[in-house]
Amino acid sequence: MDGSNALGEFLRARRALVRPEDVGLPGGGLRRVPGLRREEVAMLSGISSDYYLRLEQGRDRNPSVQVLEAIARVLRLDADATAHLAGLAQDRPAGGIRPARRSRQVPPSLLQLIDGWPRNPAYVQNRYTDCLAANALATALTPNYRPGVNLLRAVFLDPAERELRRDWEDLVEEGVAALRSETGTDADDPRLRDLVGELSLRSERFRTLWARHEVRPRRGRTSHLTHPQVGDLDLHSNKLSVDGTDGLTLVVFHAEPGSRSAELLDILGSLSAPAGSIGAERVEDQ
Repeated sequence: MDGSNALGEFLRARRALVRPEDVGLPGGGLRRVPGLRREEVAMLSGISSDYYLRLEQGRDRNPSVQVLEAIARVLRLDADATAHLAGLAQDRPAGGIRPARRSRQVPPSLLQLIDGWPRNPAYVQNRYTDCLAANALATALTPNYRPGVNLLRAVFLDPAERELRRDWEDLVEEGVAALRSETGTDADDPRLRDLVGELSLRSERFRTLWARHEVRPRRGRTSHLTHPQVGDLDLHSNKLSVDGTDGLTLVVFHAEPGSRSAELLDILGSLSAPAGSIGAERVEDQ
């Protein structure tokens, strides 16, 4: 992943996901590549095959909004993926100049806040899914909710994490799509390159999902867990952006009031509560 032709990589990956019959073309027959051919995308978008080829090859990186919207319709992109496509087509700052970063540290007030939630597991992560802070109940859910752990790496490479999650397949699909959304067009970010390179080497499933170029912002979800101490838990999560920071996200879990999961979460809290005062762990983002 060198980011030298991110627009072309995205277009190739996404047209490979669209079947001819999805866009009203006859299917079947021999095809050298899955999905649509370049000339089919061009025809359906109302542009010339040569122009579309130049876009994929990175020889034309300034398509109009109308062209991008037409291609997005053909490739069946949703609003998030269409916005990502538009971002890839924008000129990058000369000389690789990056905008100034905001704070990467977890605000002390936020640490105090999550520490005061004895019935709500909560943690803070950065845009690369590094866990920067967690309260005691979050760490009781999984030891990977603790400072210093990269959560995407853990969910792909830690067998215990896969055993914990009954919805592992959905979780990893969402996680990879969210990483693409979080990092946007910054494909030459060294931290991102290192993380993607490591996971691509060590996980075939990650490699496949990353190659799909799917984009999905982080959103709340329901996690289905089988905890080794208390059994099955179904927990809702909310993911809240932390203002004034460089892409930090607060993740808070809760169970339906009065549900069996709420009861089990309370039991887990009592089993994991330290004898002394509870304090949220933290680590500074690098």
